[in-house]
Amino acid sequence: MPLPPHRHVTGERRPIEILVFVVDPADVDEFLRVDHEVWTLGEAGELDGDVVPFLSKEVWLNDNRPGEITLVFVWPDQATWDAVGETERQDPLIAAFDQRFERPYELSREIHLEEDHGIHRFSRFERAG
Repeated sequence: MPLPPHRHVTGERRPIEILVFVVDPADVDEFLRVDHEVWTLGEAGELDGDVVPFLSKEVWLNDNRPGEITLVFVWPDQATWDAVGETERQDPLIAAFDQRFERPYELSREIHLEEDHGIHRFSRFERAG
């Protein structure tokens, strides 16, 4: 049986940011809603031209650890990630998030820091269309 249309890209070196948050399981949906409205859309509006600065953002939920939320970002390059991470860009977003999400949450891990930014995307295989 032939494979459906697909794309295979190799030889990439895309920096990966991995953040793990823990919230009360009852607060997951609200956390994700506010995260999207404040962080995803806020970072998209922070750079010239209103272009989303990261290539992709995935949200992973762990059924074995209710309330654990893993955010995975693929950045085009380290310079773009660094520009978005500047304090003057992050502080207003942190304040906006904390104002809108008034429940407790913990940033429990920053896996990219644990690995000294050594994690990168090398390849991807995906369905086309």
